[in-house]
Amino acid sequence: MSTENTVFIGRKPILNYCTAVLEVLRNSDTVTMKARGAAISTAVDVAEVTRSRFLASLTVDSIEIGTEELTNEEGRPRNVSTIKIVMNNTKG
Repeated sequence: MSTENTVFIGRKPILNYCTAVLEVLRNSDTVTMKARGAAISTAVDVAEVTRSRFLASLTVDSIEIGTEELTNEEGRPRNVSTIKIVMNNTKG
């Protein structure tokens, strides 16, 4: 899947990401949301708010969870949880 259909979730307000998801869905039937660490709960909120308030035809295709190893400021490796949520707009 291309990165143009991907919304990376971070520290901005939830509605900013909902708007980004809706913008992706203007040109595509599928959107992917990716988040790491503390932003995982925001990604879940974005998926639910977008589906319940803006686009009832939006369905969750898949949810993948995992762990990435990142290097902190001291050069030590640390594990960070990740999530990838793929949603599809079934217009029919």
